[in-house]
Amino acid sequence: MNVSQLVLRHRVPALPDAPEQIAARLTEAGYEGVRIVPLAELLKPIVVAKVEEVTQHPNADRLRICVVNDGGEQPLQIVTGAPNVRAGAYYPVVRTGVTLPNGTRIKRGKLRGEESQGMLGSADELELGTDHAGLMELQGEPAPGTPITEVIPTPGVVFVINGSHALDDVVRKLGGEVPDPPAAAE
Repeated sequence: MNVSQLVLRHRVPALPDAPEQIAARLTEAGYEGVRIVPLAELLKPIVVAKVEEVTQHPNADRLRICVVNDGGEQPLQIVTGAPNVRAGAYYPVVRTGVTLPNGTRIKRGKLRGEESQGMLGSADELELGTDHAGLMELQGEPAPGTPITEVIPTPGVVFVINGSHALDDVVRKLGGEVPDPPAAAE
């Protein structure tokens, strides 16, 4: 399991500032193999992309098909549901086969019948913020294919914990509050 210091501090505000102290608290809470990894290291494979074209998905009202220049020889086709995607803008792109800082590996797939060769990233998916309302638009005109670590600040660390754990359980064990699930409708 991977969890960023940003996410933990957001969910458990009383945590200490020093990553080493948080790692010690995780170990005391029973988590094994806690390692501290700089976020910038995990973001190195994520690069700048320019969205060249955006069209409506033929089979889904909330999805759009993007032609994306990631600095490679051929443009990528990426399907997104982000409401703020627009042609001419620059965003982080996570190519097929790359792993997000939270440990999720991006696979080539089809969304409602249309191929997607990666994903465009939001701040929360990249552990750079808690905003998940849309894509993280990059300022200026950075060269497609440039690692995002060369374009934007990438502060913080990620705690890599052995095993698979639910984030809510980690938050509870560190003293944070977890909201009750919504009641089922009768």
